[in-house]
Amino acid sequence: MPSFDVVSEADMQEVRNAVDQANREIGTRFDFKGVEARFEYSESAIDLHAEQEFQLGQMMDILRQKLVKRSVDLAALDVEEPVTSLNAARQHLGIKQGIDSDTAKRMVKALKASKLKVQAQIQGDQLRVTGKKRDDLQEAMAVLRETDWKRPLKFTNFRD
Repeated sequence: MPSFDVVSEADMQEVRNAVDQANREIGTRFDFKGVEARFEYSESAIDLHAEQEFQLGQMMDILRQKLVKRSVDLAALDVEEPVTSLNAARQHLGIKQGIDSDTAKRMVKALKASKLKVQAQIQGDQLRVTGKKRDDLQEAMAVLRETDWKRPLKFTNFRD
């Protein structure tokens, strides 16, 4: 039976490269001369550090440009509110990996509501969709693309 998997993952190597490029650009920009500003990358998050909150906004624009150039979907970012103190501002960006169970359940419900002849099953942090015909699977992909799931979706492991 034909099947495919629905996954939500960002290419972490591309994210790391985008953060490195953004750090280099901040070092060369005139409006950041003499300012203590930097990006810090960890396994599943990016931290922005600057002296003032408006600088965080400029840094976010730089990071978004670098991520888009490296074809990383911006829906993978979980942006938190900036935290400011007297002489420093910080902002934490989480990177969404995998499909959480609530979103997966809503995806299954959407596929069932579409009346397509496909079955969907949750497998950890991904969703497997199976059907008898390839056309049904392509319609299922279209149904899933129509809705904004607040995370990037990729369709992998397509088997006939």
